[in-house]
Amino acid sequence: MNTLTLALRGLTRNHRRSIVTLLAIAFGFAAISLFAGYTHNIYSGLARQSIHGELLGHLTLSKRGMSTAGKLDPQRYLLTLDEVARIEAALQHEPQITLIAPRLAFSGLVTNGRASTIFIAEGISPQAMDRLQENMLTEQEARSGMYDRLAKKLDPARESGVALSAGLVELLHLHVGGEAILLVNTLSGQANAMDVTVDGSFNTGNAGTNDKFAFVPLALAQSLLDAEGRADRLTLLLEDVTQTEAIRDRLLAKLSAAGFDLEIATWQELSSFYRQVHGMFNMIFGFIFSIVLAVVLMSVANSVGMTVIERTREIGTLRAIGLKRSGVIRLFATETLLLTLLGCGVGFLLTVGVRYGINGSHIAYTPPNGANAVPLLVDMDYPRILLTMVLMLAVGMLAAFLPSFRSARQHIIDALGHV
Repeated sequence: MNTLTLALRGLTRNHRRSIVTLLAIAFGFAAISLFAGYTHNIYSGLARQSIHGELLGHLTLSKRGMSTAGKLDPQRYLLTLDEVARIEAALQHEPQITLIAPRLAFSGLVTNGRASTIFIAEGISPQAMDRLQENMLTEQEARSGMYDRLAKKLDPARESGVALSAGLVELLHLHVGGEAILLVNTLSGQANAMDVTVDGSFNTGNAGTNDKFAFVPLALAQSLLDAEGRADRLTLLLEDVTQTEAIRDRLLAKLSAAGFDLEIATWQELSSFYRQVHGMFNMIFGFIFSIVLAVVLMSVANSVGMTVIERTREIGTLRAIGLKRSGVIRLFATETLLLTLLGCGVGFLLTVGVRYGINGSHIAYTPPNGANAVPLLVDMDYPRILLTMVLMLAVGMLAAFLPSFRSARQHIIDALGHV
């Protein structure tokens, strides 16, 4: 007896109910797949923004204790020129490392001669800044033009050129090519000031930092702080972001063996915003996933339950001509399996179509605490799509088991006499 043929006939017998159940599965599958694609796009965008947009790189090397006590005693935890050279020499044969960039962070006051405000600055070489910003945007994001102002640029030919955040430029009524004055405290606590030229402005993408952030050449930062040749950390750029943790552990062991007492932080550890958003969206995805699975479970259970009741006499007839109890369960399990597979297939087609429509409609929104609009885009997250299909198949089989098992336990005479 061909179970597959009987299952197909069973599905077409009450086609309306089958179609309704199939659509419930399809819409649930599409909803989960689209939200998974949206979160995947958010995660990849935040990762690229953290690594390349915020110039965090993949790994950050600093003296042990710099992150906790460095602000209280900066001189003690700065890397000297000799230490930087030795670390670079120790890492030069690492094939995964594509860039080692010394950095120096500081803060102070910036003024236009009439008004002043605080600023937070990063000292970095113009060449390293350009390298870190490579691959910051996908082709679609670059074509949208929404991220044009996120790029940060320093003129390598101008030692006193700085890049100021857009809010800072607007607050002090500055302009590109204009002059400003930076006032800071040196490492020994003395005041130091220097005239600088505004090479460009950029949008940090965060409303909280867009009115106080700046980038300056590393040599200028060292001169302002009277810290010639020193750096507070080294930023490393890697070829493969997925190897970040493994490379961090290997480098830490290698540098410790070479006599360096360093700590190495990954970009995930340094970007609290990425971790918080990642955790929030994972929680939302799990909540939505649970609701959709519950809806699919109830839809399939209701459909199979009504089908079993309507076909009780048919089940009795099949049992009378030799079908075993396990065969009855296998028959309804096959029907449910086919229905769920068809539903997931239709859901996948819905996902592709809706995704195409969303990505082509150029929808944009401004996220909370954001300083610029971002496009609404949906990726194809195939691992989660496959996981969704597997779980829906499991839920469907579970929903079909109980009513079919109950029906298979009926006596043949009772089943044949069912009205």
